[in-house]
Order: sequence, then C-alpha cells, then structure tokens
Amino acid sequence: MKNVFRKGLGLFTIALLLLLTACSGVANTGTNSGSSKGNTMYIGLVNAPVSFNPINSSDIAASWLEKFMFDTFLEMTGPLEFTPKLADSFETEDNQTFTIKLNEKAEWSDGTPVTANDVAFTMNLVANPKTETAIGTYLTIIDGLNESGKFPDGVTEIPSLTIVDDKTIQFKTKTPVDPNMVKEQLGSKFMILPEHVLKDVAPEDLQKDPFMQKPTVTNGPFKFVQYAKDQYVEYEKNDNYYLGEVQLDKMFVKIMPAANLVAQLQTGEIQMNAAGGIGKIAVQDFDTVKGFENVTTKTEKTYGYQNMMFNTEKITDEKVRQAFAYAIDREKIVNQLLKGEGEIVDGPYTSVSPYLDKDLATYTYDPEKAKQLLEEAGWDFDKTIDFVVPIGNKVREQSADIIAQNLEAIGIKLNTTTYDFPTIMSKAKAGEFDLLLMGFTNTIDPDVTTVYGSNATSNYTNYSNPEVDKLLLAGKQEPDTEKRKEIYNELQAIWSKELPVFTLYSDYDFGAISKDVAVGGPKVFGFHNELYKWAMTGAE
Repeated sequence: MKNVFRKGLGLFTIALLLLLTACSGVANTGTNSGSSKGNTMYIGLVNAPVSFNPINSSDIAASWLEKFMFDTFLEMTGPLEFTPKLADSFETEDNQTFTIKLNEKAEWSDGTPVTANDVAFTMNLVANPKTETAIGTYLTIIDGLNESGKFPDGVTEIPSLTIVDDKTIQFKTKTPVDPNMVKEQLGSKFMILPEHVLKDVAPEDLQKDPFMQKPTVTNGPFKFVQYAKDQYVEYEKNDNYYLGEVQLDKMFVKIMPAANLVAQLQTGEIQMNAAGGIGKIAVQDFDTVKGFENVTTKTEKTYGYQNMMFNTEKITDEKVRQAFAYAIDREKIVNQLLKGEGEIVDGPYTSVSPYLDKDLATYTYDPEKAKQLLEEAGWDFDKTIDFVVPIGNKVREQSADIIAQNLEAIGIKLNTTTYDFPTIMSKAKAGEFDLLLMGFTNTIDPDVTTVYGSNATSNYTNYSNPEVDKLLLAGKQEPDTEKRKEIYNELQAIWSKELPVFTLYSDYDFGAISKDVAVGGPKVFGFHNELYKWAMTGAE
C-alpha cells in the first residue's frame, strides 16, 4: 500500500511540475522524436545572468552563457588539461614570456578577422583603472601592471605586451610563474572583445554600453539573438565559425526553477541541464530522472562548492565566525539533503584539487563549543543577523533552513531573506548582508585572489589581511608546484582560523541528457569544447 501511495504521489508531483512548466519560458514542441525538434537544442539553467560582458561577469551563469558566443584561447577538458580553441598554441619556454598564436581562420561573426589587436585591446581595457571588470586579478602577474592588475599612473598600455604580427601576441610576467595557472586563467577563462566595434566606447562607459546586454559581434560557434529576461537566451549558428560548420541551427538556454528541470527533461522540452552547479538537479529528484526512458544520467565530482560568507565589517570577531562554523551540522546537509552525493569541504579546494591540504584540522558539528566561543567573544544575543539566501538551487535553499535552525539553537537571532541571483549579486557587492550563501566555481589552479585578496572583485566579505595578500602574490609568482603547495597550505591554515568564508559542501554534479542528442552533453570539464559539433539525432 505504501508503494502504491508513493507512486501515486510521484505521478502527481510530475503532473504538477508539467503544469507549472507549461506556464513559463520559451515554447518548443518537446516530444521523444529528435526529428520533430528540427535542428534546435534546449538546455536548462537555474541561474539568470546579470549581463553579457565577458570582462565583467562575476556570476558563473553569465560566464557560462558567454562561452556559447565568445571563444577562449584554450578549453580545459580535464584538470589542468588544455585543448586549443581560439589559439592554435599558448606556449612559453621560460615560464615568463608567453606567446599566443591565434587560429589563422578565426573571424568575428561579421566577417572581420580576429587579430592580435583584439587581444591587446581587451587586455588593455581590463588593465585600465576606469574599466569595471571582474577579471583584473588575472593580469596581476603581468609585467608593467600594479598589484591590482591595473596601469600605474601615467601608463596607458601594458608595456610588456607585444603584437608580433596579426595573429601572434606576446606578454611577459613579472617573474617566472606556473604555466598551468596562466593557461587556466588567461587561456581557458579570458574572452576577448572586438576592437572594431568597441574602440570608441570610453572604458568607464563599457559596462553600460548596449553591447553588454546584446552582443552583436562575437567569435564563437553561436550568435546572440535575444535574452528574454529570466526566461531564456536564444542563440543562432555562426555561419562564419572558423573551426568548422556549426551543426545546430539554434540553441536555447531556458531559465527555470530547479524543480522544472525534471519535468522538462521528461517531456523533452529540454535536452540537458547545464553543468557546474548552475543547472543543478536536486538530489531528491535525481532518482526520478534516472528512471526516465528518454534520458541518460551521470554523476561527477566537481571543484565548485557552496559557502557561507561573513561580512567581516559587521561580524568582526573571528571567534564569532568560528562559533557559527561549529554550530552548523554539515553532515546533516550532505547526508540528508544530498543523500551522500557530495562532500564536506573546509576552504576553497575540493577533493578534485591537488592543492587541498588533507592534514588541516576541520570544523566539526559542536554546538556546545559554539556557545562557549560566543560567550568568550561577548556576543550580544539581542543582535539580529541578516541572513541572505539566493533562490534557484533547491538544496542550497533547504540547507539555509538547517543552518538557520542550527544558529538559532545556539541563541542567534536571524532575519532570513531570499532573492533572485541578480539581486543577490547586487547585495553582495554593496555589502548588504551579515551572512550570505553563495556558490563558487573557481579554478583548478589554487589562486583564489578574486575571493580572498583585499579589494578583489569577488571579495564580498570585505576581508583584508596583508599577510594573505603577500602569500597570494607569492603563490601566483612561484613556478614550482611543490613550493606552491607549501604556500597554499599556509593560506588554508590562515583562512581556517580567520574564517571570512565558511565552506559548507561540494555537491556532485548530476548530468542528464536526452537520447535525442547525438553529440554533446553536460560535463564539469570542457562543457563548451567543440560546441560546433553538437547535434540532434534525426536532424538534417
């Protein structure tokens, strides 16, 4: 009788989700026949983008969406494994002078050749102090720029940047560095802008330029068509794509609550979910998805993680931050919400990272110790904490309930509010929170200056420690892998004590892909590799 009830409840839930999904998003005739969909693919995403500015996207969703239309020099297809893309080669002989040779056939979507001038234009834009950018830390290693990756006073171009010819550019770092760090950050994450389109836009006006909401000229396999806010992004094939003919005519990325992913996978309204935590299928729904006859599934460990950020200007005492950490039952989150399909993480490196210090002492669930630390810190138990939570990721939302219960159990008063992701980003940048939940997918390379560096673009905690800044710089400038591990072990120990960010868990990535897809699929590494080959079955 219980099994009958559960089955009936499951069917009712799916029916309800189908009704909800029918009322939102872009319409498509989803069936189990690939030929009926024509040559269009649909992907499900749970986070809406803030903009489409490749040099100023601090949210994962925007960067992920941009890579359909802007190619990086390289694609990272595995941990520190790189495949040529916009660049035929990205090499160094001395770990200090790097040479990028662009693909000879590379063109912008308007037919204009992609040249070394576009690379120099974009790098100089990022280095300009007037430009609003989220990737400035990628340039801090470059010779001639200051510790923030910006021009010193009186400088208007990167002095160590040399255009060798139309398709070749060189740059020099301040000291020899680990080439894998450069290849991951500048190679697989840095996207260039078209100089001939944007050269007359003042750097300080770039973020507000219409191009950043509707990129009209791009160099990737797909061209931007439109963004229906909070509903979908529509792309069409780039007929001028240099790596080969794009097989799909159109691509839609549909934005929806996580629960709707399940229903639309079943009906064929989407052919896959986005990877990397931004198309997360809730673990409690994944068993349901595994049972769908029209999809295949897979599970992958990831280097992304969920964390709780402290506004260190409001919660100033590290003892209080440590108390909050001891109060939170992360095992309950992993075992109950993730059903064991994840891992507890202390610090910015998951078990995928070769730089994780496995010998570092971790925070265990200990509410009595939490209370003791609060007493020692002289905590005002009448104080109310503003706890800010993003919507869209179902497990994260549910983890917020556990965290709230845990903190209230040690006497903390909370005011919990939830917002969509663009609002979360606005509040994070403005420091309008005491505690903030957010997910990060950084890099396999251990440099996390963007999160922990003083005044860094994703340092929403307002954390500042000169010793940390010094070690972060040393880590970036050290070419020897073993010596780098020593530096980052030291940093992990400092962060564990001072705790500007308390890492909660890393949930495994659940991928689902329709059997209507002939080529392509969600994956943690190399999702955007060879997008031009992606195809539907039965498409002509």
